[in-house]
Amino acid sequence: MKMLVCVSKTPETTTKIKLTGDKSAIDEIGVNYIMNPYDEWYALVRALELKEAGGGTVTILNVGPADNDSVIRKGLAIGADDAIRVNVDGGGSLYIAKQIAAQAAGYDIVFFGKETIDYNGSEVGAMVAELLGIAYVSEGSNLEFSDNTATITRDIEGGVEIVEVSTPFAVSAAKGMAEQRIPNMRGIMMAKRKPLTVVEPVEASTATEIGSYELPPDKGSVKLIDPENMDELVRLLHEEAKVI
Repeated sequence: MKMLVCVSKTPETTTKIKLTGDKSAIDEIGVNYIMNPYDEWYALVRALELKEAGGGTVTILNVGPADNDSVIRKGLAIGADDAIRVNVDGGGSLYIAKQIAAQAAGYDIVFFGKETIDYNGSEVGAMVAELLGIAYVSEGSNLEFSDNTATITRDIEGGVEIVEVSTPFAVSAAKGMAEQRIPNMRGIMMAKRKPLTVVEPVEASTATEIGSYELPPDKGSVKLIDPENMDELVRLLHEEAKVI
């Protein structure tokens, strides 16, 4: 079975985000980047578990510049067999989806994280599935595979939904799909020798452009109220509290 895991690079969660002067982009000075956790912890690891249980191959795919290679190599260190990087920087969700679709034909399962932790778009997976003409299941929290058919559990409002889908298909992985793996020294050394193929982007249009970014307003001051002084708390809630 051939599996493709699409990964992206995101700022580390503790990074303090700053914007460029014209607010058109994130100021990358001092920003530490990591592999998007949903891609790494859940999508990639579940693909590796399926390979270990039933054989096959796991390929990582990233759309981005050469700076992304360190993130890709971490995925190889965790256990992926090889990797592809589409050599392009920028582009909206549709443009990236078209780049992925151009490389994703012939795979039995195409994995995505449920979303990136920076933009939270949750768009690319569905777009790729549509471009490839294959089924798509979003936000899977468990995936079992047998005889070319996957049984996928999805968390929904008030319960769970269980669906069955045959290969080829695409799926986005949410919390619960797998458990995080830490690359060991052997994996890190082997990753240096695994193939990372760089390909040029295909001609593709995009449907959206980023106008500008705005950071959220600074948090206001906090007022501490003595737990014995409930009258003051009630007064503040009535007179000063703001409903957002």
